[in-house]
Parts: sequence; C-alpha cells; structure tokens
Amino acid sequence: MSTNLLNNQQKEIGDEAFITTKTDLKGYITYANSYFLNIVNAKNSDLIGKNHNIVRHPDMPKYVFKLLWDRIKNKQEIFAFVKNITFDGGYYWVFANVTSSLDESGNIIGYYSVRRKANPQAVEKIIPIYQKMLELEKFSGIEASQKYIADLLATHNTTYDRFVNELQRTKG
Repeated sequence: MSTNLLNNQQKEIGDEAFITTKTDLKGYITYANSYFLNIVNAKNSDLIGKNHNIVRHPDMPKYVFKLLWDRIKNKQEIFAFVKNITFDGGYYWVFANVTSSLDESGNIIGYYSVRRKANPQAVEKIIPIYQKMLELEKFSGIEASQKYIADLLATHNTTYDRFVNELQRTKG
C-alpha cells in the first residue's frame, strides 16, 4: 500500500472489538475477520494472500517487528502497540497479541493475531518512544533502537512484557 495516501484520519476501534487475522509462516494473510476488513476499508480479496505488512504504518519502528518475529518464531506470544494504516489512508492504534499456531506435533503452521483497542493514555506514552526509535533506526540502525528499548526497560526496572501490559492497563 502506498504511503502517499496518508491523510492523518484516525479510525476508532470499538471498546469491545476484536480484530483477528491469521497468517502463514511467512506472514501472508490467510484469514481476516469482518472487523479487520471494516477498519482497514478492504475486501477479503484485497488482503488474503498479501503480506500482513500491507497495513504497516510508516510510524512503526522496525525493531517492534523484529522483536515480534523473534518471539513468535520461538513459540512465544507477544503483546505490542501497533499503528496500522488503512486502505483509505487513515490509521488506527491497537494493542496486539500475536501467537504461533501449532499443529498436533507442536510444529508452527502459521500465526494468529488478536488486536483490541489500544489504551489512549498508553498510546500517548508510546508515540514519543516510537518516534525516538524511528530516529535511531534512520541514523544508526535497528540495533540502536533495540539498545534504546533495553535501556528504557532497565531504567524502569521492568521487562518488555510487563511494561506494555502495564501501559495498556493504565487508567486516566
């Protein structure tokens, strides 16, 4: 999807909405629920067989997706704040949970993602972190972004999982 279409129009996710997709081992979409189709303003034919990064917003740091792929390829779930782009140039924020789909023998056969509305107070805190990560990635590479997050977590004496989950649960 072309980022030339960006219009800065935020799409609102309903408080009770679940946005669900499934992908194959390479991240190509095999299933998208109706809420996902509606929020991205797409038809099934626009998405099935396409790489999930078709909705990746340019404001997203590469390191977030490196961490995601490192985790899910090792059968570990991950939670992350993600800003996605819509087919009409808008955007929306979600709190994503991504896991590996396993067969009866424990082999990874794909990936499953369920996203909920991101806590608006958490998004306010994530935006400057992601902006700093993007700046670091632009001038010093993904490793600099990774170090920034490691230092941030160390400063807060926490883990990545605890950090993002506490942000999502933040009230007021």
